[in-house]
Amino acid sequence: MSIKSSRVTAIIGAQWGDEGKGKITDFFAGEMDYVVRFHGGNNAGHTVIVNGDTYKLHLIPSGVLYDHPVSMIGNGVVIDPAALIKEISDLMRRGIEPNLRISDRAHVIMPYHIDMDETLTIHQGELAAGSTKRGIAPAYGDKMYRHGIRIVDLLEPEIFKEKLEKAYDFNS
Repeated sequence: MSIKSSRVTAIIGAQWGDEGKGKITDFFAGEMDYVVRFHGGNNAGHTVIVNGDTYKLHLIPSGVLYDHPVSMIGNGVVIDPAALIKEISDLMRRGIEPNLRISDRAHVIMPYHIDMDETLTIHQGELAAGSTKRGIAPAYGDKMYRHGIRIVDLLEPEIFKEKLEKAYDFNS
């Protein structure tokens, strides 16, 4: 039996911040089979220059800017649907058809998460953590409490309604 050898390049940050992950990922992205975003949300962003064109990405992996790789948003990412649609639309307007896969288990940032984030920041005052107020932390909170809404739930109206009511009650 022969085992096909493969190579994995992983770029992992340990600081949750501006440490250069995006630039390194962009450097390798065009040569990879897959470019995977495994955590975070649209709070961070980076600018990518490909063939002299400048792109600003916040949620979608930079592999979408190249012909070969499949870009993937994993189940550890929290997704603001409006931000995702805007980013895809912006790319398509520029002639890029994103080769993108999204985990159906990724959690959804709901409008109430954004409201909670803004309220929490005001409540914390000078002790606030410097939130971007995009609902990232509250969405992860719902994920940890196991009542968050996932992408797959958006496809099942009855399940979505039930989960939305429970999450809203819990967070009210």
